[in-house]
Amino acid sequence: MHHNRNFRIDQVDEQTLVVGVDIAKENHYACAVDERGRELGRSWKLKQSRQGFETFYATLTKLAESHGKDQLLIGFEPTGHYWMNLAGFLALCEIPFVLVNPHHVKKSKELDDNLPSKNDKKDARLIAKMITYGHYSIPREQTAIDAELRKGAAFRTRLRKDHSSIQNRIRRWLDLYFPEFQSVYKGIGKQACAILKDTPLPADLLASSPEAIIQAHREAGNQYLPQKKVEQLMQKAEHSIGIQEGSEVARMEINMLISQLEMIQSQIETLTERLIALAKEIQDFDCITSVEGLSDTFAVELLAETGPLTNYEHPRQTLKLAGLTLRTHSSGTFEGDKRISKRGRKSLRALLYRAVVPLMHANKAFKALYDYYISRRENPLTGKEALVVLSRKLLQICHGLCKHGRRFDVEHMMRDMPFLVENKAA
Repeated sequence: MHHNRNFRIDQVDEQTLVVGVDIAKENHYACAVDERGRELGRSWKLKQSRQGFETFYATLTKLAESHGKDQLLIGFEPTGHYWMNLAGFLALCEIPFVLVNPHHVKKSKELDDNLPSKNDKKDARLIAKMITYGHYSIPREQTAIDAELRKGAAFRTRLRKDHSSIQNRIRRWLDLYFPEFQSVYKGIGKQACAILKDTPLPADLLASSPEAIIQAHREAGNQYLPQKKVEQLMQKAEHSIGIQEGSEVARMEINMLISQLEMIQSQIETLTERLIALAKEIQDFDCITSVEGLSDTFAVELLAETGPLTNYEHPRQTLKLAGLTLRTHSSGTFEGDKRISKRGRKSLRALLYRAVVPLMHANKAFKALYDYYISRRENPLTGKEALVVLSRKLLQICHGLCKHGRRFDVEHMMRDMPFLVENKAA
């Protein structure tokens, strides 16, 4: 079903009571209007609680009866996570609800009273009236697996941010107490963590010998600690400029940081394995991973952002979801440059952009397409512009593969774009 503007407007008729809700943490505000946007009363407050939701339901029923309405349509902005509790209550009561873009509400606030003022009651009134104009979106229905992937991918992203944050704190610690450490170990991997847990300070290294340190690590299960690295560290420790005050607390701090780092790393691995297992239950997973250069984690994150791609009738719908549709700026004879709209999910655009960089090295079709875009005679693209175009192409290909239930074929893609062969021959 195409939820276009006319279809959305048709959902509101003479028998529909439209209610806009401005979402907040503790107290929401609601405003009811009819099919033409006429207010049916003053805005009222409802609390974020079971009693508040039940009172809200009773108020809706009373308003519908008093104005002769037999249909309800509730709309609100997807503000943070506070709207999810109300959405869950409405779903249990089988009351339809829609989402209004916060950007649209912000841009249209002066249409109401020609003032740039903002308050909760005004926002509730604006949301209700925008629904009557068809300026809303209908949330897609999620299966149990879709919901698990969506929540799991978001949790995995937060864990990765925590992992990076702790790594930065470890680097700060090294800058203070052992700046030379990072000239031997560029990253904070397993070997670096093992050494920092047992001999974090330069004085700890100098108090032992390379053989004793290696033997202690082997007894602890670390079999791959090179003696050359240990000797280099000890040479650096002899001339270290690290501060020496507070050494006891410094040892406690680095041990706690490394323990947190290892715990989060283990959680990320466990969560990733579970998400991959869940994603494999979706038919789209095999179609996406059939593209050479795309990993299992990419398929998980893509399906978490979009849901099954078979739910979309046309690839333009997925491009719009990602904010990769082209916008134009023209007037009369003036023709401006085309740019991507960026009116979509930023995380989905970032995922596709990160994927196309290694994809070019693993997939000859995408590499040939990239070379064509940056070297064609008419309107050659810059490297970044070509990567954005490849991001669009990747999403379109994933949609086509899932929609038709096929696996990726490099030669087929090359044949579908004969200009690649011509460009290569030239």
